[in-house]
Amino acid sequence: MVIVLSERPKSGAKSFRSPRPDAPRLLAYSVFSQVNREGAFANLTLPKALADSDLETRDKGFVTELVYGTLRMQGTYDWMISQVIDRPFEEVDESIIDVCRLGLHQLFNMRVPTHAAVSATVELARKVSGDSRASYINALLRKLSAQTLETWMHPVTLLKDPVERLAILHSHPEWIVSAYFDLLKNEELVEAALIANNVPASPTFVAWPGRSTQQDLIDIGGTPLQYSLYGTTSVDIPTNVELIRKRLAGVQDEGSQLVVQVFANAAADQRSWLDLCAGPGGKSALLSSLAQLSGKSFSANEISQSRADLVAQVVVDTELWVGDGRDFAAHGKKFGAILVDVPCTGIGALRRRPEVRWRRTPKDLAELSNLQGELLHAAVDICEIGGLIAYVTCSPHLAETKVQIASALRRDSRIEQVSVLPFLPEALSGAVIDGAMQLWTHVHGTDAMFMALLRRVS
Repeated sequence: MVIVLSERPKSGAKSFRSPRPDAPRLLAYSVFSQVNREGAFANLTLPKALADSDLETRDKGFVTELVYGTLRMQGTYDWMISQVIDRPFEEVDESIIDVCRLGLHQLFNMRVPTHAAVSATVELARKVSGDSRASYINALLRKLSAQTLETWMHPVTLLKDPVERLAILHSHPEWIVSAYFDLLKNEELVEAALIANNVPASPTFVAWPGRSTQQDLIDIGGTPLQYSLYGTTSVDIPTNVELIRKRLAGVQDEGSQLVVQVFANAAADQRSWLDLCAGPGGKSALLSSLAQLSGKSFSANEISQSRADLVAQVVVDTELWVGDGRDFAAHGKKFGAILVDVPCTGIGALRRRPEVRWRRTPKDLAELSNLQGELLHAAVDICEIGGLIAYVTCSPHLAETKVQIASALRRDSRIEQVSVLPFLPEALSGAVIDGAMQLWTHVHGTDAMFMALLRRVS
């Protein structure tokens, strides 16, 4: 029998002691609530908050796991909370929900003793929600902590609908789980992909040739990546690495590094390169370095001035444009090779940007699909005959990948698809589908990047 708890404190309940939440949990709540309630991005907000804090390294690690881990698993936690409250989930105060989510992550996915997790979370609640709500949170957490996570999840494992079951167990919206089934066809593979999205990713650094080398990153303790020629994994906090502080190297997932590496291989015979959608500059930084070393001209375009300013900080020898990529033909320039890294749902990078899974909806997918098609069409217009176009997304969704390429080939006789296979690293296997590159986190240990190559033939 499930016992529900009511958000109604006992009459006259009062505490005369001022709340004393510990600094790490208070900082975690501040960042977490900004991400959930104000649309902030965890990968931008958290590093700044940690850098501005006086926390020791150990406490910074605690905050990082608490914020990112809770964002990843909050779908599961929300289902658990819904089992013990006396009203629709949407009607419970937002601060109560966020504090409870943080408490549940400590209880079930961090090495925090039950008593400490509950008492410290309640103390946080007294500060951010008030004493009466803290009493409610205390009762809720004690009820939930009375059983193991496995016991709570047991009824979920009995659900017959695999989409609903996996969505709750692995904390993903059902539409993303359904999309994975469309791609992978097999429940075991879908579950492996979902699990991989919930495994924290180590920082991945990238050397920018001419400014740094992979060996430089190895020399400071990095481990070479499996496929990329330029990167390493590291246990270091990026802001503590001098090469990154001096903008001689960057932070970039291996999947994105591979996109640049493959593009450079495929476009080796082209004299002019363009990154049409360059912000915030990760791929442009590496591309500009490779172009400079190989005697190519390199240009980058970004629609947002603020993001273009970020690009300017990390590129070398680059002509930088600010404007809508769909209108780039107005500049009267053509290029031999164009990278079109289109805006997308980002569901291929959920382990690094966990909040994306809760923000994107099928409606976003429809709107983005239209934009992606328009940007690809614009790239064809400004590509030289015989030139190369690389269409890239950080999403494996069919509507953003195979459907886009099929649609472009059907409507535009000026282009043909080129197999990506000859340009991949030899060690990279299981990454080609219908001539395009499709990476998977559970297979390759990278973000789930998609890349198709097109040649302009007329």
